Amino acid sequence: MEQYLNAPVKEVITKFPKVGKILEEYEIGCVPCNVGSCLLKDVVEIHNLADEEEKEMMARISRVIYPGQEVEIPRTERQGKVRSKELTYSPPMKRLVDEHVLIKKWIALIPQVLEIFDVHSEDDRKIIIEGVNFIRSYADRLHHGKEEDILFKYFDETSDIFKTMLDDHVEGRSHAKATLEALEKRDRQGVVDHLMAYRALLTEHIKKEDEILFPWMDRSLSVKQVGELFSKFNAADDRADQDGIERCEKFVLEIEKKFRKEESK
Repeated sequence: MEQYLNAPVKEVITKFPKVGKILEEYEIGCVPCNVGSCLLKDVVEIHNLADEEEKEMMARISRVIYPGQEVEIPRTERQGKVRSKELTYSPPMKRLVDEHVLIKKWIALIPQVLEIFDVHSEDDRKIIIEGVNFIRSYADRLHHGKEEDILFKYFDETSDIFKTMLDDHVEGRSHAKATLEALEKRDRQGVVDHLMAYRALLTEHIKKEDEILFPWMDRSLSVKQVGELFSKFNAADDRADQDGIERCEKFVLEIEKKFRKEESK
């Protein structure tokens, strides 16, 4: 069993599709993940199921992998309390979750923006430019900056789960850059493709953080570390361009208001 516990979860699911279905029954959504490089043992640990739930799940998985055999299942390490069905966050983690709210508003609006987008219209081009500025200034520099420069430093950044999250950040930057390049070339389809790809990426990324990674981090951090994070996040926010943040917030709220008016006509 050690062989598969130390294998990327996507490889295990590909070889044994029933494993993916079992994980989903325990609200472990690895099947739709586009990366799946996290080790199976890390996936089990980070979800921190109750003892009996984990024992039952691993027994079912072992029967799929080794049908008709008795297999000894290694116990995963525990980090803090067993997860609660109700998601709660420490104050610094709650701040990141709150920042996700504005990011989710923008990516939810992207399909509506693109549906009427005219690559030759200066007004429409300005919306795309402002949208990419939001991605770079708010979602990346402010939000991802706190994750990369502060939060992730409290953990092993070489582990697969963190490499996956960091790869998502890099891919998001790539889509932002490619969107502006396509806009410069008057390539409407390129703008559409890269903004929609960014939307899909961030939708999954935020879901993983809000529902899995951040609660696991909270369970793993000491009270002292949570206090340190709170202070460091405050300092990072104080250093940030407040006018720029206000422009980003105003941009999203104005676009949201515009399409709400369109829908009411």
